[in-house]
Amino acid sequence: MILSDVTLREYISSGYITLDPYEPDLVQPASVDVRLGTEFRVMRNSRLTHIDPFEPQQKLMDIVTVPNGEPFILHPGEFALGHTAEIIGCPSDIVGIVNGKSSLGRLGIQVHATAGFIDPGFKGTVVLELSNVANLPILLRPGMKIAQMVFQKLDRPAERPYGHPDLKSKYQGQQGAVASKYDQNTL
Repeated sequence: MILSDVTLREYISSGYITLDPYEPDLVQPASVDVRLGTEFRVMRNSRLTHIDPFEPQQKLMDIVTVPNGEPFILHPGEFALGHTAEIIGCPSDIVGIVNGKSSLGRLGIQVHATAGFIDPGFKGTVVLELSNVANLPILLRPGMKIAQMVFQKLDRPAERPYGHPDLKSKYQGQQGAVASKYDQNTL
């Protein structure tokens, strides 16, 4: 069941769902708008020959911090990691789904390639997988509405929510545009 605006306001106000900072006007009929943070990770595609997911990724991306009021330029065909300005937290019986904003999608911005799902128990900033599929550069500004979060109720609380010690939850509590930690997986 997707949560309505009434339920979203109630859950956020009571702290059951974390959205910090929270502004009531971000709540839409069945979602909450989230804003773009200030940190980005950009591929170092001129210095590397390949990506090996099983290797640490420190050399793969450069960190760019953009002051509020200044734009981050996402060029055609470029991929960068960004993040929500808000810390988002789901209790053990709620999941979140990140969706792009229609108005930005119509300009060529995609906000996630595959990671649009927020597990029950997760708390942190949400990393956005930003792509420009247009043929012109697009200016992205920290603080702009970049995506919308839809929250759904589970049929019962998760037995082992994200962050449970058995799960080795690599991204719990993340802040900023955190790079891939796939190298921590085993074959």
